Formats: sequence, structure tokens, C-alpha cells
Amino acid sequence: MALIRKMLLPAAFAAPLLAGLGLLVPDGDFWPTALAPTALAQSLKHGPSGLPLPRFVSLKSAKVNVRRGPGQKYDIAWEFHRAGLPVEIVQEFDNWRKIRDAEGDEGWVFHSLLSGERAVIVAPWAGKETFALRTRASADTTIIAYLEASVISQVVQCDGQWCRVRGQGYDGWIRQDDLWGVYPSEQVGSR
Repeated sequence: MALIRKMLLPAAFAAPLLAGLGLLVPDGDFWPTALAPTALAQSLKHGPSGLPLPRFVSLKSAKVNVRRGPGQKYDIAWEFHRAGLPVEIVQEFDNWRKIRDAEGDEGWVFHSLLSGERAVIVAPWAGKETFALRTRASADTTIIAYLEASVISQVVQCDGQWCRVRGQGYDGWIRQDDLWGVYPSEQVGSR
């Protein structure tokens, strides 16, 4: 495999192959095969479910077993005990989803234990810091509350820079960069 990555793939061969995947060969006579696996991986953004990979979802159940592999024959690595917790699906196999949590831990869960409802964790990397929740999607609007790091909220909408989040007793806008559970510049919900 390493030898193949060092070779150059003629563009005449690469173009039809990659066009079938919806990719274009860059200008020039050759496509460096070192780039081809990256381009190929970027083109395969949907899993067997037909949904994009990776993607954020949340836990549907209050108790979710996370397994070491995609099936009940695999040992339970750990359990989640919180419905609504955001996780990222990074891989799919049959009815199993490989997820990653905010701490970077990965494991497999059965698909029916996940929900398409979006949730976020406020800056789980920030210790005891607090983050301003505002009336509108702008730094110069009124602060209505401060959310502590690791607070879990429902996502109502994200415009790529700000997200409207909701929880028990609050509803407002917070900087998207201060959240785990949405991608940078991702737009979520209605406008």
C-alpha cells in the first residue's frame, strides 16, 4: 500500500474513476495517489444508512451501553446514563453506530438508542468557565444568562457563528465556537 501511495496515477485513468464518485481531477497530467485516498474518503460522506458521516446526534435513552465492537457479542466498554447527551457518529456497520463523545472516547451503540435531535455541551474543555447567553445572535446584545462549561442544551438553530440553545429556564444565543455538538460554520434548523 505504501508503494502505491508514492506512485503517480495518470489523470486519464483517475478522471473517470473519480468522476464516478463526484470528484474532479485537478489540473495537470497526474493525480498524486497520496491525495487520492483523501479525496476518496471525502467523497464517501454517507454511511450505509444514507446519512452523512460524521454527524452529531443525541442519546435517546437514559441508559446506553457502549460496546467495543458492532454487536452484542462485544463487551460493554462503558455506559452512558443521560438521555439527550450529544455524541458524534463517526462510522456505521449494519444497525450499529460507532460514536465519539465530547472527551474523544469511541465505541459502538445500537442505532435505536440514538436520536436525530440535536444537543450541545457548552465548552466541555473549559473547566469552571462561564459563557454568555444573549438575546440575539450578536456580541453587542443583552446578556440574559451565563452558562457554565459542560451544561447540556437543546439546539434550536445555528447560523454558522451563533447557536440558539434552550434548556430548563433559559433560551438564547451563544457563540457556536463555544459548543461541542455542532461543527464550525454548520447551519442547523430554520432561519
